[in-house]
Amino acid sequence: MSDDMIRLLAQKGGVIQINFGTNFLDGQAQAHNYRLRDQLAALLKTKGIDSPRDPAAAPLVAEFAKANPSLFADVERVADHIDHVVKLVGIDHVGLGSDFDGVGDTLPTGLKDVSQYPNLLAVLLRRGYYQNVFRVWNQVQQAAQ
Repeated sequence: MSDDMIRLLAQKGGVIQINFGTNFLDGQAQAHNYRLRDQLAALLKTKGIDSPRDPAAAPLVAEFAKANPSLFADVERVADHIDHVVKLVGIDHVGLGSDFDGVGDTLPTGLKDVSQYPNLLAVLLRRGYYQNVFRVWNQVQQAAQ
């Protein structure tokens, strides 16, 4: 979302849920990963393979990925986005959206699944988000019990 969209969302009392997908967090990583995707598609095309999901593509995809690793955002980058929204419209309008089931293998280093939330919480605590982090985390623990 653009800053103007976030401001309008806040004016209407809404909350932006920060998505953890690298492609939403880091433009340089996104551009790198899209270049890799295009290079892989071109390579597969030279072999007569239309899709990386084709079973015949598996060894080529594995070899390409090993030689050309994707870039991933990290937990700090997620916290940067949270900081940005907080500075823009205030803490009451920012949430954690994660999208663990929708962004494929683009989740940040240190935040690949819900078990790694403590990594993000540690960064947020270091950045001074004590009250909100503890309030929400305590609610999560109560709900889990």
